Amino acid sequence: MFASVKRAVLSVGAAVCMIFSSAIVSWGAGPLVVVDQGHGQRFLVEQKGELHLSGLAATLGEEGLQVTTGRERLTDESLAKAAALVISGPFEPLASEEVDAVIRFLERGGRVALMLHIGHPLAGLIHRVGGDFSNSVLHERQNVIDDNDITFRVRDLATHPLFSGLEQFSLYGGWALNGLTSLARTSAEAWVDLDGNRKLSAGDAADRFTVVAEGSIGSGRILIFGDDAIFQNRYLDENNTRLARNLAHWLAGR
Repeated sequence: MFASVKRAVLSVGAAVCMIFSSAIVSWGAGPLVVVDQGHGQRFLVEQKGELHLSGLAATLGEEGLQVTTGRERLTDESLAKAAALVISGPFEPLASEEVDAVIRFLERGGRVALMLHIGHPLAGLIHRVGGDFSNSVLHERQNVIDDNDITFRVRDLATHPLFSGLEQFSLYGGWALNGLTSLARTSAEAWVDLDGNRKLSAGDAADRFTVVAEGSIGSGRILIFGDDAIFQNRYLDENNTRLARNLAHWLAGR
């Protein structure tokens, strides 16, 4: 199911993205984290359903961050007061002017976290920071959850504050990342379905693949997760919740 969802390309009119021009929800009172919801996102921080992100927002707030959302275009002005920007699961691409604004935000020392549901809406930004992503979701043959080879536990973790107190976290349909510093990888038996026949064959790529990567632009840093489901309410188990708490500290620059 997740594979088909992640391959889907949904379209939302630009006018819908501009209906709200200011923040609509807020938690906490610390460094300001803007959660973008202006690019066709289906999974929202103010909603409590099992696939939404209210648990992530609450966790960031509990860790001392002020979490706010906005549906306006990303500009120098909309990011002026922010310490960090989160873009999770967009279905509409960032305009080139928005990518430029995010790059300037990074150069000023901002922190940016991206979570992919499908890759192409974030392609312009990811390519600008030197990264790339696979053309299809990852499959695993180790650490699989519920006999579904696109849902699995990630245990190859770099020594990094993002993984403080963690030995593993769970991923629910993600993309391989490339081009930046690898922080978390699949087992050596993971594979990407390059030929599209939905089974492991000679035309596919089998290897260890990066699922969390980090890069730097100017004095800022960018973190990319190859999956957006890891922080959805349904999947915030003990390990993924700890990962969310560590992400809060990363966003704050701690």
